[in-house]
Amino acid sequence: MGIIKVENIRVYAYHGCLKEETKIGSDYRVDVKVKADLQKSADSDDLKDTVDYVLLNKIVVEEMAIPSALLEHVAQRILDRIFTEDKLVTLATVAVSKINPPIGGDVQMVTIELNQKRKNNL
Repeated sequence: MGIIKVENIRVYAYHGCLKEETKIGSDYRVDVKVKADLQKSADSDDLKDTVDYVLLNKIVVEEMAIPSALLEHVAQRILDRIFTEDKLVTLATVAVSKINPPIGGDVQMVTIELNQKRKNNL
């Protein structure tokens, strides 16, 4: 087993419960961590035998472009796509952070993190 991380994916998006948040948008940071069997790719040196981190970044960018009221919702969509589009992934963690959230205080960021294991289809 091995781990692939794509960290600090920076995007501008329009998530939030306040009407203003969905109009003016905010800066976000997304971190993705996936677990997969990487031994075949370690031996073959072939991209088809591993989890393509370009695909992980693409999924994040595309899902972050779809407005959601809650960060949990967008994180779950990212997880769902990871498991649908890459069969090698057995476990994934997605952290979505809103930079400088409008919560009436001096807060650098608010982060939600979701973890999910691949469901066995018996």
